[in-house]
Order: sequence, then C-alpha cells, then structure tokens
Amino acid sequence: MPEGPVMLPSEIPPGVQMVTLPGGIRTLAYTAQQAPPAPPVAVAQPIPAWAKTTALLTPTIGGGIAAAGIGLSYAAPGLIAMSEALWAAVALIAAAAIGVPVLLRLGRATTGTGRGSTHITQNITATGMFGKANGTINHH
Repeated sequence: MPEGPVMLPSEIPPGVQMVTLPGGIRTLAYTAQQAPPAPPVAVAQPIPAWAKTTALLTPTIGGGIAAAGIGLSYAAPGLIAMSEALWAAVALIAAAAIGVPVLLRLGRATTGTGRGSTHITQNITATGMFGKANGTINHH
C-alpha cells in the first residue's frame, strides 16, 4: 500500500476529517457539519373520551350535591320531629316489653285458682339425622 505524505492534525483544514473507508483505506474527506437535531414538534393529542365524560358530569354531580344540601335544609325540622317520634316509639316499646310481663305476673298472682302451676313434659325421639321425629306430651 503506497503511503503518501502524512499531515499533522493541526494542518488539517476545518471541515475536513480523517475517515476510514469500507475497504480499510484511511483518507481525508470533507464532512458535512451536522446541525443539532430539532426538538420534536409536539403533536396535539386528542382528548380521551373518559376525560370528556368526566368534564361533562362534574357540574351535574356538583348540582346534585347542592340540591341535596338544600333539600336537607328544608327537611331538617321534619327529620328532627321524626327522630323524636322514633325515640318516643322506642321508649313505648321498651316500656311494653318490661310492663306487660310484670302486669301478667301480678294478674296471675292475684287470681288464686287454688291450683298449683302446671308442668308439661315433652319427650321427642328421632332416628338418624333426617329421620321422622315422634313425641309425647305429659301434663302433670
């Protein structure tokens, strides 16, 4: 391979570089100055359907919450009265649950029939887990 005169790197003019060709030969060549790549242009993305739906529903939901608040403010006196009525009903049920058995005992104790209390004995037998049950009741 004939070798020609060698140039020092300081002697190479601007825009010229030492390049290696595909055949392995090294030579000087003009190289194009590459401009820095342009920043990518932002492409407008379409708005997703879920975002549109959410944006349309937001005022509706807010209006519904506002309407519920106004309705509760109008209904508050009635709700308070209803809660007081419910507490009165609970008190009545509690009084009945305690008072009725007491009155029945008092009524049974005052009416002396001369008899003692009745005892009932019940015997139930069954065969197997799903067998038919038979029973007897004895009054004493």
